[in-house]
Amino acid sequence: MKQNIILAGLGLIGGSLAMSINKSANHHVIGYDTNKDTIDYAYQQEIIQEKCFDLSVCATKADLIILAAPISQTINLLKQLNELNFEKDVIITDVSSVKSTVSEAAKKLTNEKITFIGGHPMAGSHKTGIVAAKEHLFENAIYCLTPLSENTEHEVNYIKDVLKDTKSNFIILNPDEHDEMTSVISHFPHLVASSLVHQAKKWEQVHTFLPELAAGGFRDITRIASSNPKMWQDIFSHNGDKMSRLIQDWINEMVTLKEFLDKNNKEDMITYLEQAKDYRDGLGTDTKTRGALPAFYDIYVDIKDKPGSIAKVAQLLADNEISLRNIRILEIRENIDGALRLTVFTKKDQLKTVTLLEVNGYDVSISI
Repeated sequence: MKQNIILAGLGLIGGSLAMSINKSANHHVIGYDTNKDTIDYAYQQEIIQEKCFDLSVCATKADLIILAAPISQTINLLKQLNELNFEKDVIITDVSSVKSTVSEAAKKLTNEKITFIGGHPMAGSHKTGIVAAKEHLFENAIYCLTPLSENTEHEVNYIKDVLKDTKSNFIILNPDEHDEMTSVISHFPHLVASSLVHQAKKWEQVHTFLPELAAGGFRDITRIASSNPKMWQDIFSHNGDKMSRLIQDWINEMVTLKEFLDKNNKEDMITYLEQAKDYRDGLGTDTKTRGALPAFYDIYVDIKDKPGSIAKVAQLLADNEISLRNIRILEIRENIDGALRLTVFTKKDQLKTVTLLEVNGYDVSISI
């Protein structure tokens, strides 16, 4: 008998999960969303097999319900589901990036038919909504599961089995340690990025030409500031204590750097920068999983500003069976026409690419 899997929330994450789960003939995927057009689109594109416009009706026949909504809405949905008369035992999981408050809400559930196991797939995109959903979004990504103390291994394995076609790498964490780690590598960087943008905006009042100089480095480090503000406010409100502590840590760190600058302490500054570089360069190099900082390898190529220049480089790599993870045009050097940043998956491919391009007359480097 097919398992009835409900995706409650058909945005980027929910839609992408539905695509993966739908690959198995053992699953009947039902889609629910507050937006009727989203449900219709998901059904027309065969992302889901059945439409659901009233979760209280559809949920009662579910084997698994995945709450793919913002954190506050997820907690509200849990309260609503707690009041239903389920036909059979049901497992509920979520995708929230803050686990403690959701887990606390789950502990208050009184419906004996419900088993809750927290979840957080650590992958995303700068795009949003069902139209941005991708079947491969979670491939090799970290997928955190945060079971409660009463959850059994069998129940956890059931979720892993349903989600196996995501090709994620599952790890088990308790909610609090999950929230601390995601605060450091995900939530707090968003605040930093937003503060840097605000700083630039203020300085633009002094130097009106400043936006014209906002090249690759500034764009890279502030990219996440363009994410959905309401979604991030929801995250911050549910992880406020940890965020406040990290802000104080950051203030202390900035005080140290200010002292280095004020005293022109060159040796300490060099040591500080070297330690940061060594740690950053080492992230992701000892694992095959795609976490927050994957082990990709960059090559920088100077090119002429002529039609077909980029295509020529890409074709050269394709002819030699080198797979590109990413390609980007950079505008951050002086006195040259331009540069490409090519990103490959392995150190071997990086060295092969450098040799290939140099043989073909390109000016190449692996640092910039």
